[in-house]
Amino acid sequence: MSAMSQDSWPPALKEWVSKCLGMMTDLNRADAQAELKQVIHDAFVTKSLWTTDWNGMQLQSLIPKPMPMVNNLKRKKTANVYEAPIATKKQKKNALKKAETARNFDPNDRAALDRRAQRFQREHDLERQKNLTSQTASLSLGSSHPRYAHLSFDNTPDPDADPNVMDWDRYTIVGTCTDIFKDYLRLTSEPKPESIRPLPILEQAFEQIKIRFRNRAPYNWICNQLKSLRQDLVVQRIKNDFTAKVYESHARMALENNDMVEYNQCQATLKSLYELGIPGAHNEFTAYRILMLLHGRNRSESNLYVGQLTAQQKEDKAVQHALNVQRALALGNYHRLMRLYEESPNMSAYIMDHFIPRERARALICITRAYKTLPIEFLQSELCLETLEGTHQFLQEYGCATYTADQKNIDCNAISQANVQKTFEQKYRKVGIKGAI
Repeated sequence: MSAMSQDSWPPALKEWVSKCLGMMTDLNRADAQAELKQVIHDAFVTKSLWTTDWNGMQLQSLIPKPMPMVNNLKRKKTANVYEAPIATKKQKKNALKKAETARNFDPNDRAALDRRAQRFQREHDLERQKNLTSQTASLSLGSSHPRYAHLSFDNTPDPDADPNVMDWDRYTIVGTCTDIFKDYLRLTSEPKPESIRPLPILEQAFEQIKIRFRNRAPYNWICNQLKSLRQDLVVQRIKNDFTAKVYESHARMALENNDMVEYNQCQATLKSLYELGIPGAHNEFTAYRILMLLHGRNRSESNLYVGQLTAQQKEDKAVQHALNVQRALALGNYHRLMRLYEESPNMSAYIMDHFIPRERARALICITRAYKTLPIEFLQSELCLETLEGTHQFLQEYGCATYTADQKNIDCNAISQANVQKTFEQKYRKVGIKGAI
């Protein structure tokens, strides 16, 4: 499927194109279509089809022209139809000039007749060229939709076609490199086929990378190979289920190695692939996206995203878990949150690892305000801490390591709540998500 086909457009772009087509008239259609084509072509070249605010985009060709000022003289003439019009000095001057020209015109002057014929021929040629341009100016964005039928790129060369129409097949690269492994290098020039691996070689490389990952190869090498593989997919415009598998696997490996930059890049690409209808682990990564939004404390965006989920998506186990985490956070139910942390499906716990320490500290503030004394073992279990030593270090970090005489209970009365709150605010005032979506 062509990368510029209508199926690959974001919904906002489709709505914007429909709106623009509805605003076109016979007078502005040629200019508007040319400008529309150029705008979408520029967005495709800069890879901003999915990031452009299409709702705020305005074609200059469709901006209403200001109405000319109505001449008061016309109204006077209408109101006083029986009054003779008063000629202005300019009108009198033009009339005298035309009369003088008519008197001096000699029908036997051959040179004058030739000049007049040439002038009419030039005007005729210009008008014919204008009409031809209007008929051939069409956007070439490949669509089977009848509304976009005149906006299609034709792959068949046509010498009479609009020279501005982009032939995307000319720029499609099919790699010829047979190397299984290849280091990732940023492209600084047009890629060459001999340096790009075709799909069969990429599939072999992917299998070998997974084997080496299971055999504990260094993650830096694994990441380098996967980025190189992803680059070869991009330059060849390969978007299929294999592409989704590559990005899904890299995202999981990145989570396991706490590489949030690569994870977020993979997550963003997967979102666009899923929107194209490409099969993959949709529900698994939907759950991860919800948890990432919770980590970033982006409540409005998380509510909007959750509101767009279908009933079928909400029935998935991983998505249900993420929604329960959202509910527990909204209610401040730290007990339920910690139990959900222990029961995390797939790789959700790797994402929760990034915000559980924050919520654990928030729970500590609540607990130490509610109790006078508290068994250390209870706090360890309630806050999902692994060891008593780890629990003690956690309490020391927030100035709460004050114990009763038997050293088995926490003396909450001796804790300075102001210091605990201050430490919490200093540590979690801001959240930085590397490579955030």
